[in-house]
Amino acid sequence: MAAPVPSAAGRPLVVADDPDLLDDLVRLAAAACVEVDVAPDPTAARLSWASATTVFVDAGLAESCVRARLPRRPRVVLVAGSGAAADDDAVWSLAAQLGSEHVAFLPAAEAWLVDRFSEATAGRGSPGRLVGVLAGRGGGGASVLAAALAVTAVRAGIRTLLVDADPYGGGLDLVLGGEGTAGLRWPDLAGMTGRVSGPALYEALPSVGELCVLSWDRGDLLSVSPAAVDAVLDAGRQSGELVVVDLPRRPDDAAVRVLQAADLVLLVVPAEVRACAAAARVAHAVVPHCRDLRVVIRGPAPAGLRSRDLARVLGLPIAGILRPERGLAAALERGEVPGGRGTGPLAELCRKLLASLDLGPGGSAVA
Repeated sequence: MAAPVPSAAGRPLVVADDPDLLDDLVRLAAAACVEVDVAPDPTAARLSWASATTVFVDAGLAESCVRARLPRRPRVVLVAGSGAAADDDAVWSLAAQLGSEHVAFLPAAEAWLVDRFSEATAGRGSPGRLVGVLAGRGGGGASVLAAALAVTAVRAGIRTLLVDADPYGGGLDLVLGGEGTAGLRWPDLAGMTGRVSGPALYEALPSVGELCVLSWDRGDLLSVSPAAVDAVLDAGRQSGELVVVDLPRRPDDAAVRVLQAADLVLLVVPAEVRACAAAARVAHAVVPHCRDLRVVIRGPAPAGLRSRDLARVLGLPIAGILRPERGLAAALERGEVPGGRGTGPLAELCRKLLASLDLGPGGSAVA
């Protein structure tokens, strides 16, 4: 067995102590012409966990990895050997706890794993950042912030995908004035599984200016499978630099996958006592799935509720404060794009949020 060493740039990590499963994974990596680092346990895996391009975890070690409190990160694949069944609830539960984006069952998933190893090689670069946005109460402003964040990113030259994961939100294409734009919507992708070409996805989706948007149509479909969400997120992050997802207040299974994969989740809370109480319930539901959950406090504060007091009640750090913006509501009703002018408190907050993600003005990650 190879000695665990810090992962070289562009190299995946295999965490496995089952010799048969390890042999299978090393063989599949070789088929993809990829060198891997190997760790026999969570302690050894910690050395390479954050720097590996992708982590492949033996399902037999998943519980130990959860107990070791390894940090949540994107691109974790849980691999189960031939003795596991695809309908084994215990395997899927461990995958959720570990934050795995995929579960692969051998031998059926061998070809898929070869593709994943190929995808994890150097030269593809790090996957784009993923940000989820949800509201602490109904009408809290999450959709407006998600749209403005994506629009601000595009203005800065960052290739961005905006995803509407809230089927009851009315449609982000309406927020952007793109409801009549041709392109695929969620009903066209609802049954999708496996890998999707990133460039093909960006080409097929509606665009508002340079911003690609995946939203709902006006039909009856109100849910999509977690597998479809996984495929969209993977494709969006591989071919873009930022994916922004507007999330429902009551996350379904698909939204939970977004929460688990997100680099940052923003909870938008108006500075009101009742909104704070509602947001506490939302935070309680989503915090187990988030590696980094922060609150965006939206003014004004009619009763004088202070931002630090609201954040203390929620037990969350403050990502930013959105000051009241005169004329914003009327501008949105007229169909103006949120943050489209690049001025005002909303655009200013979005620039600060992008800076917190280490996304520079040219759209490249800052080392």
